[in-house]
Amino acid sequence: MKFRVERDVLAEAVAWAARSLPARPPAPVLAGLLLRTGEDRLSLSGFDYEVSAKVEVEAEVEDEGTVLVSGRLLSDIARSLPNRPVELSTDGSKATLVCGSSRFTLHTLPVDEYPALPEMPTTAGTVPGDVFASAVSQVAVAASRDDTLPVLTGVRLEIEGDTLTLAATDRYRFAVRELLWKPEQADLNAVALVPAKTLLDTARSLTGGESVTVALSDGGAGEGLIGFEGAGRRTTTRLLEGDIPKYRTLFPTEFSAVAAIETAPFTEAVKRVALVAERNTPVRLTFEQGVLTLEAGSGDDAQASERVDANLEGDDISIAFNPTFLLDGLSAIDSPVAQLSFTTSTKPALLSGKTALDAEADTSYRYLIMPVRQSG
Repeated sequence: MKFRVERDVLAEAVAWAARSLPARPPAPVLAGLLLRTGEDRLSLSGFDYEVSAKVEVEAEVEDEGTVLVSGRLLSDIARSLPNRPVELSTDGSKATLVCGSSRFTLHTLPVDEYPALPEMPTTAGTVPGDVFASAVSQVAVAASRDDTLPVLTGVRLEIEGDTLTLAATDRYRFAVRELLWKPEQADLNAVALVPAKTLLDTARSLTGGESVTVALSDGGAGEGLIGFEGAGRRTTTRLLEGDIPKYRTLFPTEFSAVAAIETAPFTEAVKRVALVAERNTPVRLTFEQGVLTLEAGSGDDAQASERVDANLEGDDISIAFNPTFLLDGLSAIDSPVAQLSFTTSTKPALLSGKTALDAEADTSYRYLIMPVRQSG
């Protein structure tokens, strides 16, 4: 094998493919990146039996071949090389990398022991890359980080024709985003539970292309997998078993009060007041006509309060939230105005975004947040 490639192209491709390499590989070969050359193309692949990653770039190929080298080491080397063309060649059990006056000799790993990458499942449809990345980040914020309940660490993808719905929960908040996409079949219906961390990393990394292809198995190749492809990059990951709680019945449709607050001053006020909130203690929000009062701390502890303008329709209400969960939702709505809709002070509140104080709420993204019971 012998090929030449631009330094920046190689460094970016290696860094992306190496992201999926396991920190503690179950087998030594799984610490490797598989480099394969074809006609004017170089592909780099990584696989840990759960997640696979493959990227293709243009290269000047002199001799076609395949080699397996340490992914972490190649990533470190590629990142540190001078800005000159890189040439990589193999000789027996060694690979030599030359860039300008820099020269590295790497030991290779046995290619025949490397597992075959899973096949890409059947294509389900496409969605604009930036829209997909935004939707995933909005929803993944509500997924649990607790691996003892794997089902809650996932994002649920539900396909109904031209509507793609993403949902996630950690039992304390529930995030749902609906978007339009282009399905391969107009009557397509499917559900998949995807690990949130993998989905978030993948969605962010595929924004370089105009669209992302989503591929789900229909019982043939790629059973139990979901695949994503865009900008010359391809990722597959195993699906989680089970399903998150049914969410449609959890979201209230009638409210006793609805408040609209400009997102930026609201967010800054929550951050300031939360400075005195001890771990696991809430920020209290009191909504009255024209004003929102935020408070935290009590008794002999440090205390803080602040007031911001708010438009309130309906009954006055006092409610308390975990400040981190509230801030996560405020950053996720990505709108100039936040709308909070309430039923009672002890039942979940619904957060959504608006383009202006007098505009209709954008219900394509909804963030349901459980209140914290207030003592006394």
